[in-house]
Amino acid sequence: MLWYIGRRVLQVIPVFLGATLLIYFMVFAMPGDPVAALGGDRGLPEAVQEQIRERYNLDEPFIVQYLLYLQGIVTLDFGITFSGREVFDVVTQALPITFRLAIMALTFEAIAGVAVGLIAGLRKGGIFDATALVTSLFVIAVPIFVIGFVVQFFVGVELGWLPTTVGGNVSFRSLLMPAIVLGAVSFAYVLRLTRTSVAENMSADYVRTATAKGLSRNRVVGVHVLRNSLIPVVTYLGADLGALMGGAIVTEGIFNINGVGGTLYRAILQGESATVVSLTTVLVLIYIVANLLVDLLYAALDPRIRYA
Repeated sequence: MLWYIGRRVLQVIPVFLGATLLIYFMVFAMPGDPVAALGGDRGLPEAVQEQIRERYNLDEPFIVQYLLYLQGIVTLDFGITFSGREVFDVVTQALPITFRLAIMALTFEAIAGVAVGLIAGLRKGGIFDATALVTSLFVIAVPIFVIGFVVQFFVGVELGWLPTTVGGNVSFRSLLMPAIVLGAVSFAYVLRLTRTSVAENMSADYVRTATAKGLSRNRVVGVHVLRNSLIPVVTYLGADLGALMGGAIVTEGIFNINGVGGTLYRAILQGESATVVSLTTVLVLIYIVANLLVDLLYAALDPRIRYA
């Protein structure tokens, strides 16, 4: 087990270098001059622009800028934004908010999706199964910003059950509605994955053998069918955590959440490569750790899998 974890940790290094290099190059290759844009329509004097470029190492070649950035990461110095803020402060302020939102969305889609998918799979061909499939297809087909505005209007404005926006009040209650909206599409996929896996496993030979041995239906479903059916679901959930954090920009915009999405969007527009690369690198690391945990969960779900 320790050998396996150590090997996966070593895989983080080339992934980290490749991701940061690619992202840094994409920001570097963006058209326009971010320093010239700081002055707006009037522009900045040439001497001031040169001072800014020298301060942020923008007058250096691409590879030199990238190596200086890596050197800063080693010392936990992520650089300074054009507004004078430490990039590390920007990351530590935005990341926890989006992480809480993503965890809440992941919890919602995991619990609700598995529960509804399990019932639909056990009642394959019934009214509940048909309703679940139609509902999930509808949720997948509707754009996320439409779902967000509809839920915000009816649940927040008409019914008044939850706050319509988050702003500076980052509480569990204020994040509940955006978390449900963010996890809505993934909930539909988890539902369909669970339903298909359960329906397929219910007709497997080991289920008939367990039933013939006299095991109760609840034990057959809970111990045998559900554990085997959760393997593809856990794989999807592990990959979805990074997608939820990276794709939260629309949801954060609808509900006025000052998280990673809005911060990343503004940094891209302003050409602040250090902020963009730092935030994206953290998302890459979260994605890698999530997939490592998924691999370890395989052994718990399927006894045939062992990491020796």
